[in-house]
Amino acid sequence: MEVFDLIVLGGGPAGYLAAERAGHAGLKTAVVEKRALGGVCLNEGCVPSKAFLNSAKYYNHALHAEPYGVTVTGVSIDHAKVVERKNKVVKQLVAGVGMQMKRNHVTVIEGNAVIDGKGDEGFNIKVNDTVYAAKKLIISTGSTAVVPPIPGVKEGVESGFVMTNREILDMTTVPEKLVVIGGGVIGLEMAAYFNSIGSKVTVIEMMNKIAGPTDAEISKILLNNYKKKGVNFCLSCKVTAVGTNSVSYEENGEVKTVEADKVLLSIGRRAFTQGIGLETIGVLTERGAIVTDENMRTNVPGVYATGDVNGKSMLAHTAYRESEVAVNHILGKKDKMRYNAIPAVIYTDPEVASVGETEETAKAKGMDVQVANVTMKFSGRYVAEVEGGDGICKLVVDKKYNRLVGVHLIGSYASEMIYGAAIMIETELRIDDIKEIVFPHPTVCEVIREALFEL
Repeated sequence: MEVFDLIVLGGGPAGYLAAERAGHAGLKTAVVEKRALGGVCLNEGCVPSKAFLNSAKYYNHALHAEPYGVTVTGVSIDHAKVVERKNKVVKQLVAGVGMQMKRNHVTVIEGNAVIDGKGDEGFNIKVNDTVYAAKKLIISTGSTAVVPPIPGVKEGVESGFVMTNREILDMTTVPEKLVVIGGGVIGLEMAAYFNSIGSKVTVIEMMNKIAGPTDAEISKILLNNYKKKGVNFCLSCKVTAVGTNSVSYEENGEVKTVEADKVLLSIGRRAFTQGIGLETIGVLTERGAIVTDENMRTNVPGVYATGDVNGKSMLAHTAYRESEVAVNHILGKKDKMRYNAIPAVIYTDPEVASVGETEETAKAKGMDVQVANVTMKFSGRYVAEVEGGDGICKLVVDKKYNRLVGVHLIGSYASEMIYGAAIMIETELRIDDIKEIVFPHPTVCEVIREALFEL
C-alpha cells in the first residue's frame, strides 16, 4: 500500500490548490479526481460561463456601437463557435492545472475515491480497486446542483429538456424560449447570455428579489436593466410542475404556465458528501455539509474539509483560501479562516460585486452604520465609456470604529474593483486612512474614494 503524507479528495479549486500548496511545501501528496482536474468551476461553472458572457459582451458592443461613433453592419453570433472556444479555454486551463500538479510533485489519481476507515498507516482511501493510505486527509469533494422533487423535473432531466449548469454549457443550439428556474448567480448569468444572443428568457424566482443576498437596491437596478433587455421575471413565484414543453408556477395563489424549449434548473447547490465513506471514520455533518472550525479541521483529528463540501461559502476563491489555511495548519503554521471580507461577483452586464455587510445585515448584528450611496457617474471614465449607465457605489461604515464594513457596486469593472474594497475591510482601515490613498485617474474605482467624501 502506497502511503502519502496527504491525500486530497477532489480536484476542483479547493482540491488542486491544497495539493499544489502541500506538494510545494515538500509533503508527499496525492489528489484524487473522478472527472477532470479543475472541478465544476473550471469545467462546467465559473470559467466556461465567463467565456460565454465575454462573447455576448463583444456581440452587444457591436449591436449598440452607434452612440460611440462606431457603425457596424451584418453582425451576428455563432453560438456553436462560442461553445467551441469555451472548450478550448477549458482544455487549456485544465492542462495548466495538470502542469502545476506535476511541477509540485503531486500524484494525480483518476477515479472515484471512498474513505475506508483508518489503519496503521493512516486513513485508507480506496480508488477503484487500489487502496492508498493518508497520514492527513483533506476532503474537497465540492457540491452538486440541487434537483428538487417538483413533478416532471426528474423526467425532464432524463430527457434533456431540463438542464443544470453542466448541460447548458455544452448545448450548441440556441433555444427560442428558455425558462430559468432560480434567480441566483448561475441563473442570472445564463439568462443574461441567452437573452443577449436571441432567446426569449423567463426567470422564475421564489423570493421577491433576484440575486439572493445582494444589496436590495443593486438587485433592483440589475432587474430593471434586464427587464429593459427583454427578460421576463416572475418573482415570489413557486414552480409547481414541469411539462413536456412548459413550466407551471404559482403566483398569488394562481397557477400559470409559460412555454419553454429548454429549462435551466439553478435553484442552488448542495455539498457532495454522500457515498464517500465519511461514516467509516465518523466525520460530523450538519444538513449534509461537513462541519469545520477556523482551521478547516473536522471533528476527526487529521481530517480537514475545504470548499463547497463544508457549505460555508460556495465560491471558488473562498475554497482557495480555505485550502491554504488547511495546509498551513498541517504544516504547523499559524493561520485561520475569516469570512468577513469574501467578495462576491455576478458577471452580468452591468456587473455586480459586493463584499462585507449590507446595511441590513450590519444592523441585524447590532452595528450603528452610516451609508454612502453615489452614482457611478462620479467617475469620469464611467461616463466616457458607459452610455446611459445607472450604476451605483454603496458603502457601509461602522460609525463606532469609523471603518468600512461593506462595499456594493453595480457597473463596469465592478468585478476587478472589489478586491481593493476587500483589502480595506480585511485590514480594518479607518475611513480617514482610506481617504489618504491615491486612486489613479480617470478610473471607475475612483468612485469608491468619491463615496467616502459623501459620508
